[in-house]
Amino acid sequence: MDVVVAGQGYVGLPLAVRAAEVGHRVVGYDVDLHRIKRLAAGESYVEDVTSSRLRAVLDSGAYFATADAAALAGFDIAVITVPTPLRDGVPDLTYIESCARMLGEHLRPGATVVLESTTYPGTTEELLLPILEQTSGLKGGVDFLAGFSPERIAPGNKRWSFEGTPKLVSGIDAKSLHAIKGFYDGIFQTTVPVSGTRIAEMAKLIENVFRFVNISLVNEMATLAAPLGVNIWEAIDAAATKPFGFTRFTPGPGVGGHCLPVDPLFLSWKVQQELGVPFRFVELANDVNRHMPDYVVRRLAEALDKRNMPINGSRILLLGLTYKINATDLRESPSARVAELLINLGAEVRGADPNIPEGDDTKLNVPLVDASAEDIAASDAVVLLMDHARFDLAMVEKNAPYVLDCRNRLSGPNVEVL
Repeated sequence: MDVVVAGQGYVGLPLAVRAAEVGHRVVGYDVDLHRIKRLAAGESYVEDVTSSRLRAVLDSGAYFATADAAALAGFDIAVITVPTPLRDGVPDLTYIESCARMLGEHLRPGATVVLESTTYPGTTEELLLPILEQTSGLKGGVDFLAGFSPERIAPGNKRWSFEGTPKLVSGIDAKSLHAIKGFYDGIFQTTVPVSGTRIAEMAKLIENVFRFVNISLVNEMATLAAPLGVNIWEAIDAAATKPFGFTRFTPGPGVGGHCLPVDPLFLSWKVQQELGVPFRFVELANDVNRHMPDYVVRRLAEALDKRNMPINGSRILLLGLTYKINATDLRESPSARVAELLINLGAEVRGADPNIPEGDDTKLNVPLVDASAEDIAASDAVVLLMDHARFDLAMVEKNAPYVLDCRNRLSGPNVEVL
């Protein structure tokens, strides 16, 4: 089939490359010209797609990247994988809207459009479908097919591969569901059909709300355990020995990425708009997680104070700036807020993260240094925010005068855990 994947980011590029590998002719569309140039040169910026895989589908002719909307004409199936950010607490669906208008101009009878971008229940039928119908002059479910299939990307996850993660699929009607399931059956090992698009949209939010709330729970417990003289990490390990009724979550400096700090608030916004009531669990979880960087800085300030060292003027090295272990993604990472708070208190802040791609360092609010023994020893304090495999943690233990370990990976007289 002729496939369009609109959006070539962390969600769209893995899908586009995988679809090309299984035999489809794929157009990867993106408005970012810098991305398109890198893709055309066979250079992947997504960790789950190696440059060698990208070059293979480019060389075979099964995939090409473009910013020219005219190249989208004649598609059999188009998948929308564009961002859905929050703007001042309100879902911003302008990327979906503009993409739907663009695809509507090229929509022809018999074609299928699938939304993968995370959003609130009702978006596919209330927003996407009317735009496609208005732009194309065709009728959904009669002339063309449509549905929703939420992405389940887990960057760097070695246990669950892209194609090995079960894929939820839905359609606006039975015919749409059949077509969408057939497409994804050839890409994923398992597809899970559900009765409608609202169910699939809600399921995605349930997945993320579950993680968001449970992370906030252990984060708040961490802030309470320390004053009570309890090692929260040991307590969690002990609780995790129960073989039923418990899922292990661990504390940290906050949540980040394109999902957890954003997606649960889509549902909170929708509930408030439609029902006029707050989604209290999500709002409380958001408050807890949003203030974890403040707790990290407070703990660091207290530790330095015990050493007769004011935070103003201290040299602080932040280790691990991405939002997830071994990832390259800086989006919504709590490290930015930790750095901002320390800078505002007068600290001299540096960062170290070997995973950040060249060029992405312009997104940081601190200068980057190597996590060398010299850099570690020259710091008054080191904060381990993300425990990437590329860090030499034994060397950090040996050379750092003091470490605030937010990941429970270090030990010794100079180490405190969050």
